Amino acid sequence: MRIEFVTDTFPPDINGVAMTLGRFVDGLRDKGHLVHVYHTADRPKQLGETPLPSIPLPGYKEVRMGLPGRLKLFTHWKKKRPDVIYVATETPLGLSAIKAAATLGIPVAAGFHTNFDQYLETYKLDGFKPAALAFLKNVHSKATCTFAPSPEVVERLHKEGFDEVRLLGRGVDTELFSPAKRDEALRNRWGAKKEDLVCLFVGRVSTEKNIPVSFRAYLKIKESLPNTKMVVVGDGPDREALAKDYPDVIWAGMQTGENLAAYYASSDILLFASETETYGNVVMEAMGSGNITLSYDYAAPGRFVRNGENGYKVALGDAGAFIKAAQEIASERNHTAVSNAARSTAEELSWAKVIDTFEIDLENLSRRAINSRNISQKKPQKFSYRSIFISDIHLGVEDSKVKEVVDFLKHTQCEKLYLNGDIVDGWALKRGSEWKKLHTRFLRTVLNKIEKEQVEVTYLRGNHDDILDRFLPITFESFRLMKEVVHEGLDGKKYLVVHGDGFDSISTNHKWIAFLGSLGYDLLLKVNRVYNNFRAWQGKEYYSISKQVKAKVKSTVAFVDKYQTILKDHAVKKGCDGIICGHVHTPADEMIDGIRYLNSGDWVESLTAVVEHHDGRFEVIQYEDFVRELYRGS
Repeated sequence: MRIEFVTDTFPPDINGVAMTLGRFVDGLRDKGHLVHVYHTADRPKQLGETPLPSIPLPGYKEVRMGLPGRLKLFTHWKKKRPDVIYVATETPLGLSAIKAAATLGIPVAAGFHTNFDQYLETYKLDGFKPAALAFLKNVHSKATCTFAPSPEVVERLHKEGFDEVRLLGRGVDTELFSPAKRDEALRNRWGAKKEDLVCLFVGRVSTEKNIPVSFRAYLKIKESLPNTKMVVVGDGPDREALAKDYPDVIWAGMQTGENLAAYYASSDILLFASETETYGNVVMEAMGSGNITLSYDYAAPGRFVRNGENGYKVALGDAGAFIKAAQEIASERNHTAVSNAARSTAEELSWAKVIDTFEIDLENLSRRAINSRNISQKKPQKFSYRSIFISDIHLGVEDSKVKEVVDFLKHTQCEKLYLNGDIVDGWALKRGSEWKKLHTRFLRTVLNKIEKEQVEVTYLRGNHDDILDRFLPITFESFRLMKEVVHEGLDGKKYLVVHGDGFDSISTNHKWIAFLGSLGYDLLLKVNRVYNNFRAWQGKEYYSISKQVKAKVKSTVAFVDKYQTILKDHAVKKGCDGIICGHVHTPADEMIDGIRYLNSGDWVESLTAVVEHHDGRFEVIQYEDFVRELYRGS
């Protein structure tokens, strides 16, 4: 793809937005995309970049604001039309870029990187907040979609009426930010002995970062530990005034690269009391460095910090709790376990995964514009999920919708894939059903995900593929064959994943009845086929006779209700918050006595799956809706 970035900040600017954009650009270029950047940063002109004029923000010379450049951008893009444009900042430059793209019909994504409207509260300019929010909403409404860095921001923007807001997370460079970068010589320059505590703040030295609360926490720690040091890395409009008020604080100024990594690793506690972050890169960098972090419970800390386990957090805006927590943390000097857990959390947040998701989202957007470039060079669109759960494909049965499930898997990307039972129908194959090339294609598709996409695949055996019992459990690299497994959601909640036939008394105690039921179901499917061929000739939609029969039989409804209750009870016994199953071919997403019950349905009639989104949401999706979204706007 040809991708254009428009931004008011870019490396060597020192802030989270510039760092993130640098990662995005480098990552997309490494994946073979042609990326061009229009920016206002003070850097030598390089290939693939166009510097644009800007002015410093009044009273904040460190921040430059790009001037409108609609005509220039329009001329550039008319000559060399990009597939998609990413506008990172809601300034006059950003707005002019969005308008130029709209004129040319080029899809454009707008990034929501900074809570400018919330900054006004910090600067005691609350009266201007509605106008600022209206401006931001107006800018983003002109874009095709908006990317936000945390679930809280996504939810807030949805509530404010922003359309098509999507989550685009952040990664951590754990090679750069590492405990191995600790430098005792640097600590000596701060006057800190090996046993002394060093507190750290990293970020802009400005009002919106709420630095005085961090300093108050430091002073409270110092009362009981007088040799404690406080280091501030960063610069900004409030530095001079704060330096006068806190003369014993070590003001390190701007630091980057290896120097910044050394400052993180050579400190002990990050005191970060900012209340206006959209993400909070510094907290994640500190965790990668093995720091003990204290922050408010929102944005990245709200999502990734587990209080007392890999860091510490308090309720947003509770300065008293923040200061008290700092004292308690300082009084417990052995934080090895917390430090190690923080590092482990950071190691799971790779930039590679973030770039993969971003690439897929941009490809999806590029499909909205039909032009000569993306007609001839379009890559298949993919939707990205954290986890996918599918069951009851029944390979070997004539009515198995193998083509559809293969299409679904080819157009999705995930970290974990659960094949939750009855994938292969051994019963049908024993009866002489034909194994088709299409069935083999499904297996190749799964193997391809393991080999080329590094997807972790877990196969849970069902009753129709119970021949696998003799091999349980077994693991081959990224492939596991299990009877049941516990899946941990992004929010830390645990879900028991099991096919579910073990909780069906007929399947377990009266297999001959289950076998007869299978024959009866196959007969209904054959009747379905004939009947729906006739309906199709009449131009009518598919109608499931078997579903209607099951819906009319009260005992079937009672069985499903009892089945759900038994599974719920089993999840409770296993200490889980929910259960994800299949078996009954009835997709569901319900709460039963506080336990989440998810059923992935089947790929014979329902054509459904359970997916876990990257923001932690679970959802039952139907193939028909998936295809409609896949090709929407194409």
